[in-house]
Amino acid sequence: MTQPEPNQPGVIRCDQFLAHPPAAVWRALTDPELHARWWATGDVRPEVGHRFTLDMGRWGQQPCQVLEVLPERLLRYSFAEGTLDNTITWRLVPEGTGTRLFLEQAGIDLDSPLGRSALEGMSRGWPGILRHLGTVLDSPTAA
Repeated sequence: MTQPEPNQPGVIRCDQFLAHPPAAVWRALTDPELHARWWATGDVRPEVGHRFTLDMGRWGQQPCQVLEVLPERLLRYSFAEGTLDNTITWRLVPEGTGTRLFLEQAGIDLDSPLGRSALEGMSRGWPGILRHLGTVLDSPTAA
């Protein structure tokens, strides 16, 4: 796994190899029940324009809107509209018999305390979340 890149202001990037085909990884990104098992509850759907919220626990309900969908290849949505106002992009690339999942969280405002806090926290948090996604996909109930 590549660690987040600290050298680009306001952007977090990391990736994780998952020993599952793109179709399985895509399902984990777009099926609300599976999504809730590895990250946050919310009515995520791969439909451009779809609005949903993600329950981020102590950080509250975060409004999102799907911006771009390329099935089994790319999912981009706005995240935390009205507070963080940034974008999360998931890119799936076949690799051998599995998938390399790339994450980019961009547009974090480093001039705001909330933005700086989000960058610091999520830079540390995303690698573990992506590993947890792999664990969920490895479980027999993910099929």
